[in-house]
Amino acid sequence: MDCSRSLSKTVITPLSLLLSSFCLLANFAAAFNFSTITFDQGYTPLFSDFNIIRSDDDKTVSLLLNRYSGSGFISSEYYNYGLFSAKIKLPSNYSAGIVVAFYTSNVDVFEKNHDELDFEFLGNIRGKPWRFQTNLYGNGSTSRGREERFYVDEVPIREVIRNPAMGGDYPSKPMSLYATIWDASTWATSGGKYKVNYNFQPFVSDFTDLVLEGCTVDPIQKIPAAAAPCDRDTDALEADDINTISAEGRKAMSWFRERYMYYSYCYDLMRYPVPPPECVIVPAERHLFKDTGRLKEALKIKFGRHQKHRRRGSRRGRRDAGGAAATSF
Repeated sequence: MDCSRSLSKTVITPLSLLLSSFCLLANFAAAFNFSTITFDQGYTPLFSDFNIIRSDDDKTVSLLLNRYSGSGFISSEYYNYGLFSAKIKLPSNYSAGIVVAFYTSNVDVFEKNHDELDFEFLGNIRGKPWRFQTNLYGNGSTSRGREERFYVDEVPIREVIRNPAMGGDYPSKPMSLYATIWDASTWATSGGKYKVNYNFQPFVSDFTDLVLEGCTVDPIQKIPAAAAPCDRDTDALEADDINTISAEGRKAMSWFRERYMYYSYCYDLMRYPVPPPECVIVPAERHLFKDTGRLKEALKIKFGRHQKHRRRGSRRGRRDAGGAAATSF
């Protein structure tokens, strides 16, 4: 089986990460009967070991941020594709300036042309909700940021269809999985207006029900690791239920995006007068955004809901995920 072949899709819904080259999903492990692992079976500390606390059974790891340092861990292997999941508990109370990230990257191997898929949770002042943003970079294309930002919920939220015009901008090289907590006071909350307040330290984020399922590879040779050969081909992975957004799931995704997305690079005409090739302009979304890609009438939003939509009534959707020939967030 050709495990070095790039898959055509990525899917993201909070809070796990499917790498079918590649996806971030939300607590999908239980729904699809994937086995959880201990920290030692799949991960290793990335930085600041003194701020990493592991439970007695090694199934939960807590990342701490204090005035000395943040912390993080990384998967012990690189993956060409797979499903990566965790239940994540974010710091409570005052969390402005904090970023908790769950993402894939290969920057340590491909320093100038790395791929990356990010799920970044952005802290807030007391009484305000956490927000999050998704990023997609391929072949070092960080100057062409593909961010979309949301208020948190539990439905499919994003699908990026692989367009040939994207070229190397679509992530395709093997990546490791990362989890980090760090001080991003310069930008994370209201553009840096609110900083981390260390009077509330330590800030703790718990990761549990860890799942690592996939094809481990040598990041340079792109061949399966001897200890974990590819046990199902890419066609089978693309046909799996976890890669399919049902009609009901698509309705839920549309419902979510119209109410909880507060920035999209696809509608940011100041930054991209011609939207990048993977962008699909949805009229029901487009009219909600300014030419800066930011939401109109932002002061009327509470937890990301538009008042005018609430008056009309709400549509309900159930969680689902996936998408053919695409990367879904």
